[in-house]
Amino acid sequence: MKSFSFPPAGNKNAKILILGTMPGKTSLEVQEYYGYKFNSFWKIMFRLFNSDFSEDYSVRLKLLTDNKTALWDVLKYCSRKGSADSDIKDEIPNDFKTFYRNHSKIKNVFFNGKYAMKFYEKYIGFDYDKNFQLLPSTSPANARISFEDKLEKWSLIIKVLQNG
Repeated sequence: MKSFSFPPAGNKNAKILILGTMPGKTSLEVQEYYGYKFNSFWKIMFRLFNSDFSEDYSVRLKLLTDNKTALWDVLKYCSRKGSADSDIKDEIPNDFKTFYRNHSKIKNVFFNGKYAMKFYEKYIGFDYDKNFQLLPSTSPANARISFEDKLEKWSLIIKVLQNG
């Protein structure tokens, strides 16, 4: 299946960027970041920002914008069967040069899983004026880490936002 990523979510006031690899099959079908209901991304975000959970996608995006957080994927395009990042082939990265020029306040980049970081390193490389941090994947395929452990590791985002 050929897949194209979504445009970045967030605005020019964002101070942090969270990067996934590429939307999965369900996310592409519903046209929403982390649209698969068993992915814990949105549950983690609402808990981190002390907000009542919502299934409404516009409320989800507003939560990120209100908390100076941008969301995007490393890859613009790829081929893969299903949703597993390990099956990605023929990938093309997004244009981060333009993105960072238009989002100059972003100094901290968080990767939602090792594949996002791997593809970023391969195609973009680590810019020394930014801080990069790998976080455990929120995918249900990453079941070896409990929700509470993921939440604890993802709480680094709050610390960064409070200090920056």
